[in-house]
Amino acid sequence: MGLRSRLLLFLAVSTLPVTAARAQQPAVAAPPAAPTGDLDPETPLAPMPDIGVAWPDLNVRDPLEAEPSATAPRIETPRYSVVLAGVDAMPKVRERFETLSVLRQNDGKPANAAQIDRRARDDVELLDTIMRSEGYYDATILTDIKAAEQGQRVVVTLTVAPGQLYKFDSVDVRGVEGTGIAPELKETYGVKPQTPVVAEVVLGGQAHLIEKLMRSGYPFAKVADPSIVVDHETQGATLDLNIDPGGKRNFGAIRYEGGTPPFSAKHAEVIARWNPGDLYDQYLVDDFKRAVVATGLVSQVRTQPVEGKVPGTVDMLTTLDAAPFRTIAGEIGYGTGEGFRVEASWQHRNLIQPEGAVTLRGIAGTREQLLGATLRMGNFGRRDQVLNARLLASNENQVAYQALKLELAGSLERQTTIIWQKPWSYSFGGELLFSSERNLDITRGALTRRQFYILAAPITLSYDGTDDLLDATKGFRLAARISPEIARESDTFGYVRIQLDGSVYRRVNDRVVLAGRGRLGGIAGASQFSIAPSRLYYAGGGGSVRGFGYQLLGPLNALGEPIGGRSLAEFSLEARVRLPVFGGNFGVVPFIDGGNVYGASIPDFSGGVRFGAGVGLRYYSNFGPIRIDVGTPLGRRVNESLLAIQVSLGQAF
Repeated sequence: MGLRSRLLLFLAVSTLPVTAARAQQPAVAAPPAAPTGDLDPETPLAPMPDIGVAWPDLNVRDPLEAEPSATAPRIETPRYSVVLAGVDAMPKVRERFETLSVLRQNDGKPANAAQIDRRARDDVELLDTIMRSEGYYDATILTDIKAAEQGQRVVVTLTVAPGQLYKFDSVDVRGVEGTGIAPELKETYGVKPQTPVVAEVVLGGQAHLIEKLMRSGYPFAKVADPSIVVDHETQGATLDLNIDPGGKRNFGAIRYEGGTPPFSAKHAEVIARWNPGDLYDQYLVDDFKRAVVATGLVSQVRTQPVEGKVPGTVDMLTTLDAAPFRTIAGEIGYGTGEGFRVEASWQHRNLIQPEGAVTLRGIAGTREQLLGATLRMGNFGRRDQVLNARLLASNENQVAYQALKLELAGSLERQTTIIWQKPWSYSFGGELLFSSERNLDITRGALTRRQFYILAAPITLSYDGTDDLLDATKGFRLAARISPEIARESDTFGYVRIQLDGSVYRRVNDRVVLAGRGRLGGIAGASQFSIAPSRLYYAGGGGSVRGFGYQLLGPLNALGEPIGGRSLAEFSLEARVRLPVFGGNFGVVPFIDGGNVYGASIPDFSGGVRFGAGVGLRYYSNFGPIRIDVGTPLGRRVNESLLAIQVSLGQAF
């Protein structure tokens, strides 16, 4: 319902019927008697002087028109401007007037006197309606139209004298006594004696009241239109409101009706955040609808509460319209040191029901080539729990090593989502990996290829206390990952990889957010040169220390290639500044990063800490920030590039 309609509706139910003496009306003469006899069509008509209508004289000049001069042409339709006075302390009145005013909609356009006068009278009625909606029932609106002088505009001034603000003398809310939460409902309504008679407050109170009822177990609650009587003598009003709660209910079953559901009602109950027997809550119903759409299998969800088959319950009559199941996607990226990367994928999101998404993907890049298939079972056994499986074959041609890999892995994860951002999430699973890797073997002094068979059991636990999953402005995050691994090359050995991550965000003002992160990693249980090069730690790149190329930060071998390390330390600090231009959709991010990798099992900082600094550009799209970061190493050494550029989706951390 539009603002004008809402205001008129409020006035319709709040106008006091006024009984007053009616002005004496002039007597109306009876029509003349019909002539008798036959009519002669040749007889001339009797004179009809103006037939009672004051017709305008088109030869008389409009008083709002400027007097024509000998040198300037006559202005037939002068332009006008509008001035609203008397409402400087009422920003809502001014805002609504600016939005709905007929004069404003045509401000600056040519108009004749009759048009200006008609629009001014319409706006006087509009202002009276707006003032009444704000509780001013005695407002006076004066109109002043100043004729245009030569070369100037007509000025239309509307001056408002608000008068006394009307307040409710009494408020009676009936029908809530049997709910057991009557005091809470009346407090939620928010309209009390001495509350100003403001339409927005009354209508908003009704919305809050129905929301409170439907969140408290009353799916069939109804709130009638209020009965408002305005007393102009006391400059007050009374309000009577009748409520029909409709009876308290608990959740029953989810039942399908029509549509083409992509999964069973039983699986829909897994997605819902309620169990049969829980107290009805409309918020959970709305959450259920969003979560069903988020599966990607449904384009539209319609729900209707109906009497449940079990007494005292309400069943959710649900209609699901299936969305297309197949998607073809592509991605192009570039990073200094990483080169170009092109990825394409085909996905069927319901190949294995329910919610079994099978994805075939391929990567062709400067440093990486890959073919793989993944299975993702969404809402597996419980809401937001995901079963993952993957089979990948890849070739990594990094500066530090070259690796041919075949990987089979699976995991069970509890994920956080935009719809339901959870403080805690986790994952655990297993990986079986064969990797044929070539790098410079320092002990032999030559390029050597070795084959590794690796069995890993990674476990991740994360905490998220931020306000936004994609673009946090306050709070902090912590994550820990531990991966016990058994490897076999010439013999069998074991080790443990551990990584700790943390980030913190603080809003300085509406346009600036400070963000910082830290990372520590270590490998214990085996020597560096017995571990597969692809399982060591490396630093440098867009998700690490910017300013350095991908994996190019750290100790180097005789060929100037990074050799990795058993431990890692990194930190970053940046200021995310939104620019006021282009609607605030662009931003700049100055940053400084630091870190290094080390040969010991925990960071000993024996190789010092290297720093990179630069600036990034952000475009804040509706699906997340798109970033371009340009950095340079501080204290740049021989063979290190002057600039490193990264382009990707999402913030750096």
